[in-house]
Amino acid sequence: MNKDEAKILVRDAGLRLVDAGLTAGTWGNISLRIDNNYMAITPSGGEYITMTPEDITIVNIHDGSYEGRKPSSEKSLHSAVYRNRKEINAVVHTHSTNASVVAAARREVPPILDDLVQIIGPTVRCADYALPSTKKIVKTTMKALRGRNAALMANHGAICLGRDMEEVFTCCEVLEKACKAFIEAEFLGGAKGINKFEAALMHQIYLKKYSKIRIDNV
Repeated sequence: MNKDEAKILVRDAGLRLVDAGLTAGTWGNISLRIDNNYMAITPSGGEYITMTPEDITIVNIHDGSYEGRKPSSEKSLHSAVYRNRKEINAVVHTHSTNASVVAAARREVPPILDDLVQIIGPTVRCADYALPSTKKIVKTTMKALRGRNAALMANHGAICLGRDMEEVFTCCEVLEKACKAFIEAEFLGGAKGINKFEAALMHQIYLKKYSKIRIDNV
């Protein structure tokens, strides 16, 4: 993928994020891996609805240098994902309503829905609180993401990962739905999770079989 193509995809993803109700204004950030050295990421303080491909920043994931506008303040977290998770090519950080509620409660979401465990993993962990744009938030979030394609960020929001932009959006939507289900199930006597072994198995089947057909044909 070349830089111009990546910029268009990231800009379009920003519009889609707003349309889906997963963010508003300038909140959150989106990135796409270009290759093993560079990513395209939304700029700091950029309004999604007025953003153009020229506004998207190209960042070196190894040293943080960039071309164009000042990149998102969470560029270090996105870079860490790409350096450590070679299978991941798209990252979205959201402040969606239900995910933010569960993150504020600092709760781990159990394996309560089939699509949750398939796409994200056996649970959704909540990373310990850390100030935004710090080395600590990178460390705590990467820990929470181990073996998962999403994590909550205490008192902050959530981060979702995908092998392409379509998969990361599915991840965002499933996470928001699962958090809503978790909140409401707690009022009905408590959320009841799928067996952890079965949840882990479903996630591996999704990664290695069902989803691989689509990813390989993209």
